[in-house]
Amino acid sequence: MKFSQRLAYYLGGLLLGTIIVVYFLQAKAESRNVNFCYFPNCRVLQDLRSKPMHYSPESEAILKENWVTLQDVKNCMQYGDVDFSISNKPFEHGKIYFIKGKNTKGEPITVSMVNYSDKVILKEIKKD
Repeated sequence: MKFSQRLAYYLGGLLLGTIIVVYFLQAKAESRNVNFCYFPNCRVLQDLRSKPMHYSPESEAILKENWVTLQDVKNCMQYGDVDFSISNKPFEHGKIYFIKGKNTKGEPITVSMVNYSDKVILKEIKKD
């Protein structure tokens, strides 16, 4: 058997084995509801989503104005982008994060949240 044939068999088996392993590991992770977050944006958003959320009086007043809903805030926590140039700063015994996202009308919004060790406080919501 020539070297090129052996290389083709080797690469084919390696590709097939990789596909099978990825398929089973992905199924196992989905069944246990595990997310693999390696990037800073994903890790911060996952940390914020994992804690109970409380609301400041300012954010409750903004939510009553009906131009933004709580679902918009949750979508920002799921799909938004953390602005690290102004985030991750100490603020009232926690750290403040600014998340850029969109509301249901497609308007850009910025959500500011204070992250404590046991809870998250929705501080403010602004239109951009």
